[in-house]
Amino acid sequence: MTETWVPLLGGLILLVAGGELLVRGAVEVAGRIGISPLVIGLTLVGFGTSMPELVTSVQAGLGGSPGIAFGNIVGSNIANILLIAGVSALICPILVARSALRRDAVVMVSVALAFAGLAVLVPMGRGLGTGLLAVLVGYIWFVIRQERGPSGGGAVHDKTVALTGADPALTPQAGQRSVAVPLLIAAAGLALVILGGSFLVSGAVAIARSFGISETVIGLTIVAVGTSMPELVTSVIAALKRQGDVAFGNVVGSNIYNILGIGGATALIAPSTVPAQIQRFDAPVMVGVSGLLLVFAATGLRIGRREGAVLVLGYLGYAALLWP
Repeated sequence: MTETWVPLLGGLILLVAGGELLVRGAVEVAGRIGISPLVIGLTLVGFGTSMPELVTSVQAGLGGSPGIAFGNIVGSNIANILLIAGVSALICPILVARSALRRDAVVMVSVALAFAGLAVLVPMGRGLGTGLLAVLVGYIWFVIRQERGPSGGGAVHDKTVALTGADPALTPQAGQRSVAVPLLIAAAGLALVILGGSFLVSGAVAIARSFGISETVIGLTIVAVGTSMPELVTSVIAALKRQGDVAFGNVVGSNIYNILGIGGATALIAPSTVPAQIQRFDAPVMVGVSGLLLVFAATGLRIGRREGAVLVLGYLGYAALLWP
């Protein structure tokens, strides 16, 4: 039994540690060569905090485990909304910025609905993966243009604020020192993430086989929650600092990255078909809870503790339905 859990737990630790090193090194390099902090936040930080999900899903897809690959994506989005947003709202009621609600939350629901529909209609092939990544690039370009204007704000911006608030060392700073050290840090982080993803996938497959549970269920729960740890930590810290609006943006921004970025990259690198269970049940659940979060956020532009309790209880019910 120990032989199955050790790789999974070790993989999770390596993923989280490697992801932090990767983001820290990349942000420092970008700051020293004069890249705009806004662009750094929307690209390096946004993708960096999603690197555990990305590496895990791609390695699972290449290893012939689409249940873990796409279960990780869908399960992470469900956990982000029900578990992470719910826990954050219980700690401190989440205030919702109008810009994040009108633009980013609507985009989150739209891409969730599109993914659920495409998963049923077509295989997740390279053409679809390229299309999803192109939509993400277009979205980031649009956000950069808007956030450089007087309106500012938005979910992807809040995702960056949440991370730098949790770890001030990640704030990009210009400097004259060599970029060699931060490059080595980023490279070491990437190596740890890749190694951790390999351990996590092999451990998850071993657990599924030893307990007679489908790989899809493992991907939707253990793997999804484990790879969402950076979002959980940063959202909880934001809530403890009474930055409820940042916690909301962090969740919404992460979900957009998960579907467009991770889903697109997984389909591009490791084409496969979304398992039938996810098509029939979990993807519709993802759409439903995305819509529920939008409704909660639109009522009074806040998500209170009572609504947070509903979200957390919803996740417990969802997990209970999945596990035999």
